[in-house]
Amino acid sequence: MSKAVIVIPARFGSSRLPGKPLLDIVGKPMIQHVYERALQVPDVAEVWVATDDARVEDAVKRFGGQVVMTRTDHESGTDRLVEVMQKVDAEIYINLQGDEPLIRPQDVAHLVQGMRDDPALPVATLCHAISAEEALEASCVKVVLNTRHDALYFSRSPIPYPRNADKAHYLKHVGIYAYRRDVLQNYSQLPEAMPEQAESLEQLRLMNAGIGIRAFEVQPTGPGVDTPACLEKVRAMMASEGASA
Repeated sequence: MSKAVIVIPARFGSSRLPGKPLLDIVGKPMIQHVYERALQVPDVAEVWVATDDARVEDAVKRFGGQVVMTRTDHESGTDRLVEVMQKVDAEIYINLQGDEPLIRPQDVAHLVQGMRDDPALPVATLCHAISAEEALEASCVKVVLNTRHDALYFSRSPIPYPRNADKAHYLKHVGIYAYRRDVLQNYSQLPEAMPEQAESLEQLRLMNAGIGIRAFEVQPTGPGVDTPACLEKVRAMMASEGASA
């Protein structure tokens, strides 16, 4: 069975939420919630936090997690993952965002299994259905798939364009990726494509280079933590989960 590891990029700096990985959610730093859910994913060899800040490193060590320090000049989580690959050996790397404390372990397991079921699959990710109203939000990245569930395009615009609105079906991209090792080895040599620069979506660099991305559909996911309002919403949802447990 292909060795899979989960890497959680956790950058301390954030213009909207400084120190985001360490923000408290029901008594634990957010990064700990993500790490503990990652540990629940079956058949994954290791879970690592990748950070560029000693405060995050210290927090992860305090709750008993594995952490690797990376450079501060990475432009994206994928770039950080490439550095981690030099220190952590595996065949499949799962990039799990550090601001997704509501991630479901079974969704990540579905992604890992999809990679193992098709050894020729270079990259995979997740998506779920959304309403036409949510599709209008630029912060919500949409994806259109072919019949094999391979991505045709990702965009901040509502795609497909609803010329026939009753026929349009919208899928939201969930920013969790699974990569083969060889894809990451070559990532830094790929040129930044015009669509990537225009949309500010790093996955378009892969597509521009002819690297396919398969998207597995899951049930709608909980919100990530991008703004103070998102943080309060997630805090309320997790407090409710704890009360009902």
